Amino acid sequence: MNSKQAKQKFGIIGNSPGIERAIDVSLQVAPTDISILVVGESGTGKESIPKIIHQNSKRKHNPYIAVNCGAIPEGTIDSELFGHEKGSFTGAHDSRKGYFESANEGTIFLDEVGELPIASQARLLRVLENGEIIKVGSSIAQKINVRIIAATNVNLPEAVKKGKFREDLYYRLNTISINLPALRDRGDDINLLFRKFSADFADQYNTPPVRLTNDAVEVLKNYNWPGNIRQLRNFVAQLSVIEQERMIDSNKLQEQLPNIKNSSLVKYKDENKADLSEREILYKVLFDMKRDLTELKKITFDLIKKEGNTDIMQSINPTIFHEKDYTETPLEHQNEPKTIEVEESLSLFQQEKRLIEKSLTKHKGKRKDAAAELGISERTLYRKLKEFGL
Repeated sequence: MNSKQAKQKFGIIGNSPGIERAIDVSLQVAPTDISILVVGESGTGKESIPKIIHQNSKRKHNPYIAVNCGAIPEGTIDSELFGHEKGSFTGAHDSRKGYFESANEGTIFLDEVGELPIASQARLLRVLENGEIIKVGSSIAQKINVRIIAATNVNLPEAVKKGKFREDLYYRLNTISINLPALRDRGDDINLLFRKFSADFADQYNTPPVRLTNDAVEVLKNYNWPGNIRQLRNFVAQLSVIEQERMIDSNKLQEQLPNIKNSSLVKYKDENKADLSEREILYKVLFDMKRDLTELKKITFDLIKKEGNTDIMQSINPTIFHEKDYTETPLEHQNEPKTIEVEESLSLFQQEKRLIEKSLTKHKGKRKDAAAELGISERTLYRKLKEFGL
């Protein structure tokens, strides 16, 4: 199988150098049993790489099992991965095979491997080093023959420095690293993907496909796409359903793209977003919100000031505008610029809680979708829900 055949079989759209490189490396390493680490932001399509590797390996007629490590509760993850013996914990009425035992002689794909607890990381290291698993509640090692492919959107070297990921496990997983580029770095692939999704939804909804003018294509390519391919697909679905006009120009596209004028969503030239920690990303979002709120208050104050009605200002929120900001000013000083003092509460705890509540409401309580929008894992979201008492 060559690169073109692989793209056709697994529905991969695009010709950018990063995508071609990822597929070529996948095909080269497929015949071996080397462990692979697939790296890339959430929504870049990392799940396609293990399928390419498995289908081009000597294990292709044996099981292929994909596991989302971030979606399994911490208390049950060892049982899910490695199995358990009868009576090993409350509710363990029977012995159970884990995913590793079920994938024996085949391939197991561990998505979001960076979310594994430290104790589970030690068990995984044993599999990589000795080809052995020990079920929960057992002391007997069991030999298995499984090829491991892992994926993460976490900066693992940084996680190693912080003690959240074992260094020895990182080096065992990272024998070969395959990097999937973010959508914003894929140039013309963005328009190719748009056209593919547009055609798919046109067939699904029995409507003409939405199309873009040349200037709209440029807007599409210059957008940051923080949710990558997943976000683009959902966006095309939205346009396909709600837009009456099938030809979309740049103005209409800008109206529909979320926060296109927000500087946090345009392309970064000097900042590698993948290197930001989860808390740093939250800080960035919160400070962007603070800046926008400050600008909005200033605009509101200026508009009211033009009307000369200080009573309205006072009734809107007496804590926002200090009295010294709108009391009468001597004529000789009326043209001097004023400094507006804004009282704000930016408790990180409150803002994180508000952000999570808003996202959960938007996605009707679906934690997976909310976590994807917030840029955190389901495990992290679950932990924060407990922390905030939500």
